Amino acid sequence: MISSNSIPPDISQEVLKKRCLLKNSQGEIIETPNQMYLRVADNIAKTETQYGATNQEASSVQGVFYKLTLDGKFLPNSPTLMNAGKPEGLLSACFVLPVEDNIPDIFEAVKNTALVQKAGDGTGFTFDKLRPTGNMVSSSGGETSGPISFWKVISETTNAIQQGAHRRGANMGMMSVEHPYS
Repeated sequence: MISSNSIPPDISQEVLKKRCLLKNSQGEIIETPNQMYLRVADNIAKTETQYGATNQEASSVQGVFYKLTLDGKFLPNSPTLMNAGKPEGLLSACFVLPVEDNIPDIFEAVKNTALVQKAGDGTGFTFDKLRPTGNMVSSSGGETSGPISFWKVISETTNAIQQGAHRRGANMGMMSVEHPYS
């Protein structure tokens, strides 16, 4: 167990440098923590105008958001700190992707997993719609491999994607305890 006395006092700065602050193409940090907070606040305020806020209202949102983060009273999730103002601009920590019981839809979920995680976000799935291992496949006369085999495909997809070199991907898989998976 790590005691609070053993954590370096500047660990938050090291995390910001490693994961959140913008870097140039040579990997050199090109913004300060204050600039990061301003980048995030600008991005949030810009979004407000897309939902009817005036420029003056958006400017007010930007100022309030910036001050809250600067004062340590509010801190958004890490994808927001990493991605606000970037071309992908995904600010959510997790996307729940559908997994239907057919090969095209399953591999559409695999493709979307890679794209979402490449942008720095996590993915969640429910595997309840997949048939259990050994059920008949009407189109081929073969048997289904079951949901666990597709968990492994998604897991390997996640292993292959480094989220913009910020962190490893994360998945959440769900299946009802009543599913006859095996």
